[in-house]
Amino acid sequence: MISKPTLNQNPTRIKRALISVFDKTGVIELAKSLNELGVEILSTGGTAKTLRDTDIPVIDVSNYTQFPEIMDGRVKTINPLVGGGILGLR
Repeated sequence: MISKPTLNQNPTRIKRALISVFDKTGVIELAKSLNELGVEILSTGGTAKTLRDTDIPVIDVSNYTQFPEIMDGRVKTINPLVGGGILGLR
């Protein structure tokens, strides 16, 4: 028997989102929607610039983590502060 999906009556509120994309298509709309919901946005280099250029508040990942980008910008988000949040159990 397959049950119908139901709307979660007690959804978990998202407080923070990490947005880092190569293809910026749709990223402004996504970030605006998240911002309107009160979600704090963390981002990297070019994505952060794109969001700032459209007046969307954004925190640079390197400022949040207090770790600079390494390997010519290829490694931006892998460190204990961000990795722990991504890999943590709920």
